[in-house]
Amino acid sequence: QVQLVESGGGLVQAGGSLRLSCAASGSIFSINDMAWYRQAPGKERELVAVIIGGGGTKYADSVKGRFTISRDTAKNTVYLQMNSLKPEDTAVYFCYGVLNKYPYWGQGTQVTVSS
Repeated sequence: QVQLVESGGGLVQAGGSLRLSCAASGSIFSINDMAWYRQAPGKERELVAVIIGGGGTKYADSVKGRFTISRDTAKNTVYLQMNSLKPEDTAVYFCYGVLNKYPYWGQGTQVTVSS
């Protein structure tokens, strides 16, 4: 069974850092784009960062210069390094990936930034 499992969320003070991990497991033959989304209470899910198959990256304007998405292809894992965190970054963060040409979502991990 193919799945994405996130880890690394938690509570951090404003200005702090966290690194999220998303590991893909199961019988995986191909991985294309992978991305991080987030959803704050009462708001729609929004794209935070994406890394495409060729390695290029794109970021939401709100996180540019603070967040970095990267991947370890040998481990089928994508990371989101979050620095200079702000209270408005508080949300559930979801990993998304196109695995074996199908879209998959992780279960989400909570990130809470206190002021």
